[in-house]
Amino acid sequence: MPDRRQFLHAAGMTAAAATLPARSYARILGANDRVRVGIVGFSDRCRGSLIPAFQKHATDLNFELVAVSDIWSLRREAGSAALQKLGQSAPIVCRNNDELYARKDVDAVLVATADFQHAQHGVEAVRAGRDAYVEKPMANTMDDARALLKAVKDTGKIVQIGTQRRSARNYQQAHEYLKSGKFGDIVAVEMTWNVNQPGRWRRPGLVGKLRQEDTDWNRYLLNRPKEAFDPRKYLEFRLFWPYSSGIPDQWLVHQIDTVHWFTGYPRPRSVVANGGIYLWQDGRRNWDTFTGVYDYGPLDDPKKGFQVIYSSRMTNAAGDVKEYYYSNGGMLDLDKNTVTDTGGMRENHAKAMGLQANLLPSMSIAEAAATTTAADTGADDATSANMWNWMECVRSRKTPNASVDAGYSHSVALCMTIAAIQTGQRVTFDDATQDVVIGGQGVSSAARR
Repeated sequence: MPDRRQFLHAAGMTAAAATLPARSYARILGANDRVRVGIVGFSDRCRGSLIPAFQKHATDLNFELVAVSDIWSLRREAGSAALQKLGQSAPIVCRNNDELYARKDVDAVLVATADFQHAQHGVEAVRAGRDAYVEKPMANTMDDARALLKAVKDTGKIVQIGTQRRSARNYQQAHEYLKSGKFGDIVAVEMTWNVNQPGRWRRPGLVGKLRQEDTDWNRYLLNRPKEAFDPRKYLEFRLFWPYSSGIPDQWLVHQIDTVHWFTGYPRPRSVVANGGIYLWQDGRRNWDTFTGVYDYGPLDDPKKGFQVIYSSRMTNAAGDVKEYYYSNGGMLDLDKNTVTDTGGMRENHAKAMGLQANLLPSMSIAEAAATTTAADTGADDATSANMWNWMECVRSRKTPNASVDAGYSHSVALCMTIAAIQTGQRVTFDDATQDVVIGGQGVSSAARR
């Protein structure tokens, strides 16, 4: 007897095949059923998270890692060794993406390169006819965000962005609960992401191993301004603009993405930011402490809305990672996965104004959701669930959970944040030009400090 996963998979494939064009049908059934996937950038994220997530589902969904493309010889060799451990006797090893996409035996790719490269590498992939799993942030300039959005719309390729909360069971249940209306209108959101790790995003051991002759510095820079080779900016890119904004690129996009998803709002109405490098004076250019205030609500009705207060520091870990959504009746806590009456309107305060008390019943998010909408991946890990969703969508040609549209929205919020950090001013957005606005004039989010 087939197990539940096999049954659901077979049923899903049959249903999908009935509605797909011939070329997609051929991908699902027949001798060429296996989906061959290449790695673009054998990074820490790829090795530690994406490959393990991929391997959990590769056998069930008939996917296989067959290739690695990396411009640094050391990582090419490490990627080849990793694929051999997975059973590839002769993995495809490419010095760059031109070599990778010149091949006919790679169907899709996992993009896990530096923050500023994600969008450009995503464009390369889909324009070359490949589906792609593209790590977050999707883009940290509006030019790059617009380029990938257009490329995906033009080609119809399946692109999943690495904002894996969209595939996590608890977040899907929270989304369902909020959409039910039982929580009430969101009146405030508080988010934190705090660590105390001097070595976070530092790679001192690798920096000493990177020689310019062993990589392709010009290809690394892509569309960023040309400058002299710097191994720190190559390997510790998260500390240096214009390669990354650090905290916003890495952490904000994960959490602000849930605001867009839960509310349906495509972007903040405005952003202000403050912070600095308060402790880790190690040559970095990106802040180790950041606070942003985001105004959300209907774009055409400023009388309605709420604030998101986002704070993150790399200097003290108290508070850890938290996401709190508030209504007049209580709180949705995505750390504890609970709904409580915390902060709700008590009877004595309500009665004084002739109102009724407003207190949410306490329950788990699972209890609050009417049904379970999340896919059964057989794993609790959000990255695993997001990878499974992408792999399923490569076969069914359905829109994945963390679509390019969702990625574009978090990129808008990110670019607004970067502009607020760099200028110290209140930043808005012009929907006509699709660019951030400072002082009444549209400016590119790639503006330098």
